[in-house]
Amino acid sequence: MKKPLSFLLSALTVLSVSCSSGENAENDDVTKTGPTENEQAEGETAVSFPSGPIDKDLERITLPEGFRIDYYAKDVENARSMALSESGILFVGTREQDKVYAVIDENKDGKADEVVVVDSGLTSPNGVAIRDGDLYVAEISRVIKYPNIEQSFRNNPEPEVVNADFPSDTHHGWKYIAFGPDGKLYVPVGAPCNICDPEKPIYASITRMDADGSNVEVYAEGVRNTVGFDWHPESKDLYFTDNGRDMMGDNMPPDELNKATEKGQHFGYPYCHAGTIADPEFGKGHDCSEFVKPVQLLHPHGGTLGIKFYTGNMFPEEYRNQAFIAQHGSWNRSEKIGYSVATVKTDANGKTTHEPFAEGWLQGQEDWGRPVDVLVMPDGSMLVSDDKNNAIYRITYRK
Repeated sequence: MKKPLSFLLSALTVLSVSCSSGENAENDDVTKTGPTENEQAEGETAVSFPSGPIDKDLERITLPEGFRIDYYAKDVENARSMALSESGILFVGTREQDKVYAVIDENKDGKADEVVVVDSGLTSPNGVAIRDGDLYVAEISRVIKYPNIEQSFRNNPEPEVVNADFPSDTHHGWKYIAFGPDGKLYVPVGAPCNICDPEKPIYASITRMDADGSNVEVYAEGVRNTVGFDWHPESKDLYFTDNGRDMMGDNMPPDELNKATEKGQHFGYPYCHAGTIADPEFGKGHDCSEFVKPVQLLHPHGGTLGIKFYTGNMFPEEYRNQAFIAQHGSWNRSEKIGYSVATVKTDANGKTTHEPFAEGWLQGQEDWGRPVDVLVMPDGSMLVSDDKNNAIYRITYRK
């Protein structure tokens, strides 16, 4: 049952005495005789639960019972994709800005202490990924990296070019990137249009390459514009969101959650949408049965972006290995939809359900926030970026 977060305050005020206050002050009057409620057994990640009242803005967000949302960081302008370094520094890309940020929670209390501009003057540096201590950033037409980023992020580091051969089209040109279980960097290339049949096979695809930028190949075809993907923790299959084409009415076609199980699969664009809808311009001569069908249909024009499988220990067992997705929100519907975080759960029989999880950034038809990406933290909490409210949120669960 969903309740406004204000209903949860009374249950959440009984918190660990070791937890930081709103001003990050410590309680030094407590004698510790063992692990506090915010500490785990040796070898496990310590958990810091929030204390005090929820920020007034966030009282508008509804979550399932037992969950709470707080600000992890504010003033992260146009916060988009997120990647976490080994020591816990959060790197954040932007789309409408030219910056990449480092967000630091120095005392590990679940609230950032500092936001640092790593670099600026970049071209829609939306995608970020960490590999062997290096920060990879995807701009419109190239992928760059910052070596040894944990030691260099404060020192105006100079990037190295990994690959500068991607198309320069700005339409669907911003990129989400991530390293797969195979060690390769996956880089999508969106269609350079709302609906068209591009001549270059690299368009409307997900490519992959070696970490040094070599051996680029198309992994998945017929992908209009994915800005989020993840690999299932058990099957290692690639799951990715895809935004459906525009200008077919309010409810057609839905966004998609897709699953790629091998290289070379085609997911329909521009010939077929949502597994069953032939495109009125390009569908002639094709049958939707030729293409891989979505795992789950999502909100039509919902702007579905980031996706992560929940692999932490904080949330209830029902969420383990289930997908959380950021629904950025619609721009071309007569009534707005999205502006939320949802789950796609798969049961033992393989049946999927698309359910709301965090809602409230859309009040009536007025939106004050737009979720972009999700990230599971080592302590089991979840971060959500918001490029309109310029914030990173932290969602925790407590019985």
